[in-house]
Formats: sequence, structure tokens, C-alpha cells
Amino acid sequence: MTTTIICRHKCADFSFRFRFLLAVIVFVLMFVDRAGAATPREQIQSSVEKVIAILKDPNLKPEAKKSERVEQLRQVIFPKFDFTEMAKRSLGADWQRRTPEEQREFVTLFTELIESSYVSNLDSYNGEKVVFTGDKQDGEYAQVDTKIVGNKGDESTVSYKLRQAGSDWKIYDVVIENVSIVNNYRSQFNRVIARSSFADLLRQMKDKQFDTATKKRSS
Repeated sequence: MTTTIICRHKCADFSFRFRFLLAVIVFVLMFVDRAGAATPREQIQSSVEKVIAILKDPNLKPEAKKSERVEQLRQVIFPKFDFTEMAKRSLGADWQRRTPEEQREFVTLFTELIESSYVSNLDSYNGEKVVFTGDKQDGEYAQVDTKIVGNKGDESTVSYKLRQAGSDWKIYDVVIENVSIVNNYRSQFNRVIARSSFADLLRQMKDKQFDTATKKRSS
């Protein structure tokens, strides 16, 4: 039976899904400057503008160009995620009970699950703005808080949790309106393993039977 996520009404709004993704784009490019990258801030700003240009490019708007548009955005966004750490935290205590081969398969399926959940919802951009409201750092961990403001003045909070990886910073969790993606997945995965088995969890992941907090609300 399909396992689905329970999240807040506002978190599941369709337009908010894209505002989350837009926040990721802006965040991952702007935070590099804070992490001590050699590239000057002007180049970071140029990169942000390049990403937004991809979304606005009329040549990439047609349905036939969707895969090309998605691939360009994927190359910018997803290298900034630590999918292994996200997968490990999402599986919780059961991670230590898995063999290295099982762990690798789980990370692969988890990465595909996250990517498919977000790259399929890129068409609702409507000029939303991203406002950075704060950030804090504690050793190799950091958090950046943002506010997504829609054209009608509606607001949603999105916080990014990061860990340092060499000279870079990688996202290991995203909290949308106080709902953690990692925690949501952990609850779902634990229920499947408790009722059935780890093998059944992998099967359901292959069948894409899980969703993040950004699933479109049913009418």
C-alpha cells in the first residue's frame, strides 16, 4: 500500500513547491561566498541571474525543452546536496544494520526519490522573491533561514541545514514551515520496515511510493 506523507496545508501548496526550489537555487549560490570561495560576490550574483535566466528563457519553455531545462537546473542545484548524509539520517538507526551494498542501493534510490520530487515541479515560477532572514554556524554545521514571498504577499519559511565538506557546504536537510524533509522520510521508512522489511522499503522506493512535503494538494 502506498505510503504518503502528512504535512501542513501551506507546505503542500503547488506554487510553494517551486518557491522552495527557487530558494535552494539562490541559497546554494549565495552561501558559497560565505563559505570562503575564491569567486567574488559579483560572480556569484551573475550565477544567480544565470539560473533565473534559465527559468525565464522562452526557448526552454516549450514542453519539448523541459528535459533540457531540468538538466541545466539539476547541474546547478543538486551538487550542493549531501544525499548520502540525508539518506543516512532518513533511515535512522537501521542504517547501521545494513550492509555496505544495501547502503549504496538505498542512497541511490533516495537520491532519485528526492530529485524526481522536485525537478518535476519547475513550471510554476511567477516572480516569487527570496528573503534571507538569518543564519548561524556551530563548528562544521550551519543553518540558513529564508522567507519566500509570493506576488500576493503570502509568505512561507524555509530553513536549510548544512554541514561542511572540505571548503564547501552541503545541504543535509530542508525544513519547510517547521516540517523537516528528513524527519518525514524517517517516519515513513520506519513504518514500512516495522510492518514489512527493508527489502520491501527498497521496492517501494523504486516504485516512487513516497513523497516529500511539497506534494501537490488534491483538489
